[in-house]
Amino acid sequence: MKKYLSLAVLLSIGLAQTPALAQTVPLGTNLERFDYPYPVRWFDTRSQGQSVRVAYMDVAPIAAPNGRVVVLLHGKNFCGATWGETSRALAQRGFRVIVPDQIGFCKSSKPAGYQYSVAALASLTRDLLDHIGAKRPVLIGHSTGGLIAMRFALLFPEHLSSLVLVNPLGLSDPLAEGVPYTELGALRAEEAMTDAASIKAYQLKAYYHGAWRPEYDRWVAMLAGQYAGPNGDVVRDAQARLSDMIETQPVAAELSRIAVPTTLIIGQADTTAFRASSAPPDIRPHIRTVPQAAEGAARAIRGARLIRLEGLGHAPQIEAPARFQTALIDALSTD
Repeated sequence: MKKYLSLAVLLSIGLAQTPALAQTVPLGTNLERFDYPYPVRWFDTRSQGQSVRVAYMDVAPIAAPNGRVVVLLHGKNFCGATWGETSRALAQRGFRVIVPDQIGFCKSSKPAGYQYSVAALASLTRDLLDHIGAKRPVLIGHSTGGLIAMRFALLFPEHLSSLVLVNPLGLSDPLAEGVPYTELGALRAEEAMTDAASIKAYQLKAYYHGAWRPEYDRWVAMLAGQYAGPNGDVVRDAQARLSDMIETQPVAAELSRIAVPTTLIIGQADTTAFRASSAPPDIRPHIRTVPQAAEGAARAIRGARLIRLEGLGHAPQIEAPARFQTALIDALSTD
């Protein structure tokens, strides 16, 4: 199997006039037909009375080992594979790199009826790290992964050496800022409309500030390919439940309790404000974007450091890998 996807597959997700989902190559509910940059391993455990499998990559140092472990947590519209370049750069500097797919996402299990909570995902991440002997890592969380990382730091501070948050969600409370609550049935209805075209349009606007590059296409194909198969409703249900989790379980009110050394790396062109588009028009301008919320968060988290990446959006590790890696290595060298 070729690494990632063929050019023909990537071209199939362009914004054509015909329905995008019909052109999307099914990749399996658990991305069985999508290659990751490193071998995928499995942590089999139980959660909420069900057997679940957590997929993860365990990347050994390429250079002389420095004795440190970093854990990379992906966002909602991302997967462990999207950390590929970051993983390689860290391994080249002697880090052991652990990259899990959270339950409900990507190659990991999507249990029927699962009650997703940020605490549950943080707890499963802790269990995985204990299982593989990853002691006191640096936890690096992007987007929803940042939300999970902060909850991890609140629940299990003794398990961490430090925290790095990359354009994280959860720094503000959308419901408190005026975003109306969207119940699970409505979230499922929205997921039923999700396809490659809608994924690409959203990311173009919110993540990449109107500037699309061909290398982003494989990540759209990755996401859309999960929906495209005969079991696509399993993915839709999981994603709807995860959206409910994000909108109802921020950590904004608890930031001052984070006690581990924390760095925020924030692409300043990010327009992400979770579910702000569902708010009344007069409310939307007052709902803080991730960069706006990060300014207050850096003051609320004791001793936090804020690194601003001007001109970059929600996913700086994808948009400008070299620039992001420089900022990340800088953060890791000072903790």
